Amino acid sequence: MKKLDDLREVFKNAKRRKPSQIFCPRCASPKIHLSSGLDLWLTPKSYVCDECGYNGVIVMELEEENQTEEEKQTSTEE
Repeated sequence: MKKLDDLREVFKNAKRRKPSQIFCPRCASPKIHLSSGLDLWLTPKSYVCDECGYNGVIVMELEEENQTEEEKQTSTEE
């Protein structure tokens, strides 16, 4: 039963996850986009960078860290 509860928690958090900002892995530019509209459902996602011309499936993501109240208090006390 513990595994089922853990699985439910993973899916609950996945639905609430905000889209993260993506960056080019070659030049770190935020000016990167999907290569075509079909990449979402027909073919694997492929990205193109407007700055350096990168074309590939790998991108860097920047996610905001969620701190618990205890971690926030610890970091402000130091």
